[in-house]
Amino acid sequence: MNKSIILGIESSCDDTSAAIIKGNSILSNIAASQKIHLEYGGVVPELASRAHQQNIIPVVHQALTKANIQQNEIQAIGFTRGPGLLGSLLVGTSFAKSLAMSLDVPLIEVNHLQAHILAHFIEDANPTPPKFPFLCLTVSGGHTLIVLVKDYFDMEIIGKTIDDAAGEAFDKIGKVFELDYPAGPIIDRLAKEGNENAFEFSKPKLQGYDYSFSGVKTSVLYFIQKEIKKNPNFITENINNLCASVQKNIIDILLNKLKKAAEDYKISEIAISGGVSANSQLRESLKKLCLQKKWNYYIPKFEYTTDNAAMIAMVAKLKFDKKEFTDIRTTATAKYNL
Repeated sequence: MNKSIILGIESSCDDTSAAIIKGNSILSNIAASQKIHLEYGGVVPELASRAHQQNIIPVVHQALTKANIQQNEIQAIGFTRGPGLLGSLLVGTSFAKSLAMSLDVPLIEVNHLQAHILAHFIEDANPTPPKFPFLCLTVSGGHTLIVLVKDYFDMEIIGKTIDDAAGEAFDKIGKVFELDYPAGPIIDRLAKEGNENAFEFSKPKLQGYDYSFSGVKTSVLYFIQKEIKKNPNFITENINNLCASVQKNIIDILLNKLKKAAEDYKISEIAISGGVSANSQLRESLKKLCLQKKWNYYIPKFEYTTDNAAMIAMVAKLKFDKKEFTDIRTTATAKYNL
């Protein structure tokens, strides 16, 4: 069987990434991250798009070299059309369009959120891919969603955050704890040495499957302000316990809604995706919940959790098989619904 060779390009936020997929197998998955945002405690859109312009040619070149693929072997180019930062998306979109025209190959637009979910179908993402229908908790710095996945391109959002995303909450709370950006991985690491029951923070009381994290953030901020008045060294002396308690709180909120959705929809195939799905405690807690409920769980390899071009290439491959190509006049979009 002739397996298609596709180049995937991802530039939705601050990682420039390129990947080569052959069939469902990833031959290379290269990413250049931008350290400059550390100084600002968050992604600066203007700086991000400039860095993409510098990184995109070397990253694509590296992806081709590592995969041992020549440009003329590429059969299609998949790119992130949205959602994301418009300036960043424009760089990837413009590059993909130019390269597709020069190689005379089809162009395939990809929804970034759909790609996070369909990363589960990359050959080495899981021992076996999820079976339809499945529920996917898609959780990152910009998004927190529960998605009912009926087929590759038949997805329904049944729960979403009404304010902050979970990853955003980790980063904003990290700022209160005076941790570097991005704070999520640091909180995960420090929490391993802490007692998750040391402190209690508020949990939102929302109906249905929607999330809210702004109340958690406010509850942590007020608690810290009160404790610092009594002891100026409170954060330093309690950082591990604080991280463990906050992490438990956020994960409990995430999984309680996911559990409710799975029970209500009678679905026993449960997946997670997105940058926050790299969190070690979330992975452990999901495993524990699914073993207890006798559900099948799907946790992708670390390299397919953060923003990466392998997931873009995977969706492009599925669309290529259906001959679902994009007009060269297409434009990037900051908002792009599933």
